[in-house]
Amino acid sequence: MNDFDNHEQMNNFNETRNKEIFIQQEERSIPDHYGNDVILEWNAPEYVHYKKEQEWYIIAGLLLSAIIIYALVKNSPLMAITFILIGVVGYIHLEKEPRNLRFRITHDGVIADKELYEFEDIKSFWIFYEPEFQVISLRTDSHLLPFVHIPIHNEDPLEIRDILLKFIPEAKHKPSLVDSIERAFHI
Repeated sequence: MNDFDNHEQMNNFNETRNKEIFIQQEERSIPDHYGNDVILEWNAPEYVHYKKEQEWYIIAGLLLSAIIIYALVKNSPLMAITFILIGVVGYIHLEKEPRNLRFRITHDGVIADKELYEFEDIKSFWIFYEPEFQVISLRTDSHLLPFVHIPIHNEDPLEIRDILLKFIPEAKHKPSLVDSIERAFHI
Protein backbone atom coordinates (compact mmCIF):
# COMPACT_ATOMS: atom_id res chain seq x y z
CA MET A 1 0.00 0.00 0.00
CA ASN A 2 1.48 3.34 -1.00
CA ASP A 3 1.04 6.80 0.49
CA PHE A 4 -1.59 7.70 -2.11
CA ASP A 5 -3.85 4.84 -0.98
CA ASN A 6 -3.44 5.83 2.68
CA HIS A 7 -4.26 9.45 1.85
CA GLU A 8 -7.38 8.42 -0.09
CA GLN A 9 -8.57 6.16 2.75
CA MET A 10 -8.02 8.99 5.23
CA ASN A 11 -10.08 11.39 3.07
CA ASN A 12 -12.93 8.84 2.81
CA PHE A 13 -12.83 8.32 6.59
CA ASN A 14 -12.91 12.09 7.22
CA GLU A 15 -15.84 12.60 4.82
CA THR A 16 -17.83 9.82 6.50
CA ARG A 17 -17.05 11.18 9.97
CA ASN A 18 -18.04 14.74 8.96
CA LYS A 19 -21.39 13.47 7.65
CA GLU A 20 -22.01 11.60 10.92
CA ILE A 21 -21.22 14.72 12.97
CA PHE A 22 -23.53 16.85 10.79
CA ILE A 23 -26.41 14.38 11.22
CA GLN A 24 -25.86 14.27 15.00
CA GLN A 25 -25.84 18.07 15.18
CA GLU A 26 -29.03 18.26 13.11
CA GLU A 27 -30.80 15.81 15.42
CA ARG A 28 -29.73 17.84 18.47
CA SER A 29 -31.03 21.18 17.20
CA ILE A 30 -34.03 20.83 19.56
CA PRO A 31 -32.94 20.36 23.18
CA ASP A 32 -33.06 16.72 24.26
CA HIS A 33 -35.59 17.25 27.05
CA TYR A 34 -38.22 18.37 24.52
CA GLY A 35 -38.03 15.07 22.67
CA ASN A 36 -38.27 12.83 25.72
CA ASP A 37 -41.99 13.23 26.35
CA VAL A 38 -43.46 12.79 22.88
CA ILE A 39 -47.20 12.19 23.05
CA LEU A 40 -47.82 11.90 19.30
CA GLU A 41 -45.45 11.87 16.34
CA TRP A 42 -46.02 11.75 12.57
CA ASN A 43 -44.37 12.58 9.26
CA ALA A 44 -46.02 14.69 6.60
CA PRO A 45 -45.16 16.78 3.56
CA GLU A 46 -44.58 20.41 4.54
CA TYR A 47 -47.34 21.56 2.16
CA VAL A 48 -49.78 20.15 -0.39
CA HIS A 49 -48.11 19.92 -3.79
CA TYR A 50 -50.62 20.45 -6.57
CA LYS A 51 -49.78 19.14 -10.03
CA LYS A 52 -50.29 21.96 -12.52
CA GLU A 53 -51.61 21.55 -16.04
CA GLN A 54 -49.91 23.25 -18.97
CA GLU A 55 -52.84 25.68 -19.23
CA TRP A 56 -52.12 26.91 -15.70
CA TYR A 57 -48.58 27.87 -16.71
CA ILE A 58 -49.77 29.50 -19.94
CA ILE A 59 -52.29 31.70 -18.10
CA ALA A 60 -49.78 32.59 -15.38
CA GLY A 61 -47.12 33.34 -18.02
CA LEU A 62 -49.48 35.56 -20.01
CA LEU A 63 -50.53 37.46 -16.90
CA LEU A 64 -46.92 37.94 -15.82
CA SER A 65 -45.92 38.99 -19.35
CA ALA A 66 -48.73 41.56 -19.43
CA ILE A 67 -47.52 43.07 -16.15
CA ILE A 68 -43.91 43.18 -17.42
CA ILE A 69 -44.97 44.82 -20.71
CA TYR A 70 -47.04 47.35 -18.75
CA ALA A 71 -43.99 48.12 -16.60
CA LEU A 72 -41.82 48.66 -19.68
CA VAL A 73 -44.46 50.86 -21.37
CA LYS A 74 -44.66 52.97 -18.19
CA ASN A 75 -40.84 53.22 -18.26
CA SER A 76 -40.42 51.29 -15.01
CA PRO A 77 -37.56 48.83 -15.58
CA LEU A 78 -37.28 48.14 -11.84
CA MET A 79 -40.89 46.94 -11.77
CA ALA A 80 -40.26 44.79 -14.86
CA ILE A 81 -37.15 43.22 -13.30
CA THR A 82 -39.05 42.62 -10.05
CA PHE A 83 -41.84 40.75 -11.82
CA ILE A 84 -39.37 38.74 -13.90
CA LEU A 85 -37.70 37.65 -10.65
CA ILE A 86 -41.09 36.89 -9.08
CA GLY A 87 -41.89 34.68 -12.08
CA VAL A 88 -38.57 32.80 -11.91
CA VAL A 89 -38.67 32.29 -8.14
CA GLY A 90 -42.36 31.37 -8.26
CA TYR A 91 -41.74 28.78 -10.97
CA ILE A 92 -38.87 27.22 -9.01
CA HIS A 93 -41.00 27.09 -5.86
CA LEU A 94 -44.01 25.60 -7.64
CA GLU A 95 -41.94 22.83 -9.21
CA LYS A 96 -40.11 21.93 -6.00
CA GLU A 97 -41.35 18.80 -4.22
CA PRO A 98 -42.23 19.40 -0.56
CA ARG A 99 -39.89 18.03 2.10
CA ASN A 100 -41.22 15.31 4.36
CA LEU A 101 -41.02 16.71 7.89
CA ARG A 102 -41.40 15.19 11.34
CA PHE A 103 -44.06 16.65 13.63
CA ARG A 104 -44.41 15.95 17.34
CA ILE A 105 -46.71 16.96 20.15
CA THR A 106 -44.96 16.91 23.53
CA HIS A 107 -45.82 18.14 27.01
CA ASP A 108 -43.92 21.35 26.20
CA GLY A 109 -45.43 22.22 22.83
CA VAL A 110 -45.70 21.32 19.17
CA ILE A 111 -42.51 20.59 17.25
CA ALA A 112 -42.51 21.10 13.49
CA ASP A 113 -39.28 19.58 12.17
CA LYS A 114 -36.75 21.61 14.19
CA GLU A 115 -39.02 24.44 15.34
CA LEU A 116 -40.65 24.30 18.77
CA TYR A 117 -43.89 26.18 19.40
CA GLU A 118 -44.26 26.15 23.17
CA PHE A 119 -47.76 25.92 24.62
CA GLU A 120 -47.16 29.05 26.70
CA ASP A 121 -46.73 31.01 23.42
CA ILE A 122 -49.84 29.53 21.77
CA LYS A 123 -53.16 31.29 22.39
CA SER A 124 -55.43 28.71 20.74
CA PHE A 125 -55.71 26.05 18.08
CA TRP A 126 -58.19 24.96 15.43
CA ILE A 127 -58.17 21.93 13.16
CA PHE A 128 -59.16 22.46 9.54
CA TYR A 129 -60.19 19.11 8.11
CA GLU A 130 -61.41 19.63 4.58
CA PRO A 131 -60.48 17.95 1.29
CA GLU A 132 -56.93 19.04 0.38
CA PHE A 133 -56.64 21.16 3.55
CA GLN A 134 -56.01 19.18 6.73
CA VAL A 135 -53.96 21.28 9.13
CA ILE A 136 -53.67 22.27 12.74
CA SER A 137 -53.84 26.05 12.95
CA LEU A 138 -51.94 27.43 15.96
CA ARG A 139 -52.55 31.04 16.96
CA THR A 140 -49.33 32.28 18.53
CA ASP A 141 -48.29 35.40 20.42
CA SER A 142 -46.14 36.47 17.47
CA HIS A 143 -47.18 39.66 15.71
CA LEU A 144 -45.19 38.86 12.59
CA LEU A 145 -46.57 35.34 12.05
CA PRO A 146 -49.67 34.94 14.25
CA PHE A 147 -50.86 31.67 12.66
CA VAL A 148 -48.78 28.55 12.14
CA HIS A 149 -50.18 25.67 10.12
CA ILE A 150 -49.08 22.11 10.87
CA PRO A 151 -50.13 19.51 8.27
CA ILE A 152 -52.04 16.53 9.69
CA HIS A 153 -51.63 14.24 6.67
CA ASN A 154 -53.06 10.81 7.62
CA GLU A 155 -53.33 11.34 11.38
CA ASP A 156 -56.59 11.14 13.30
CA PRO A 157 -57.78 14.74 13.87
CA LEU A 158 -59.88 13.73 16.88
CA GLU A 159 -56.85 12.21 18.62
CA ILE A 160 -54.83 15.36 17.93
CA ARG A 161 -57.70 17.53 19.20
CA ASP A 162 -58.00 15.52 22.43
CA ILE A 163 -54.28 15.88 23.10
CA LEU A 164 -54.12 19.61 22.35
CA LEU A 165 -57.19 20.34 24.51
CA LYS A 166 -55.17 19.23 27.55
CA PHE A 167 -52.72 22.12 26.98
CA ILE A 168 -54.36 24.93 25.00
CA PRO A 169 -57.91 26.16 24.28
CA GLU A 170 -59.71 25.48 21.04
CA ALA A 171 -61.04 28.52 19.15
CA LYS A 172 -62.34 28.68 15.61
CA HIS A 173 -59.82 30.21 13.18
CA LYS A 174 -60.85 31.49 9.79
CA PRO A 175 -58.69 30.69 6.77
CA SER A 176 -56.65 33.72 5.82
CA LEU A 177 -56.85 35.41 2.43
CA VAL A 178 -53.52 33.78 1.51
CA ASP A 179 -54.87 30.32 2.45
CA SER A 180 -57.96 30.87 0.31
CA ILE A 181 -55.89 32.06 -2.67
CA GLU A 182 -53.50 29.11 -2.33
CA ARG A 183 -56.38 26.62 -2.38
CA ALA A 184 -58.31 28.38 -5.16
CA PHE A 185 -55.33 28.62 -7.52
CA HIS A 186 -53.55 25.45 -6.32
CA ILE A 187 -50.29 27.22 -5.54
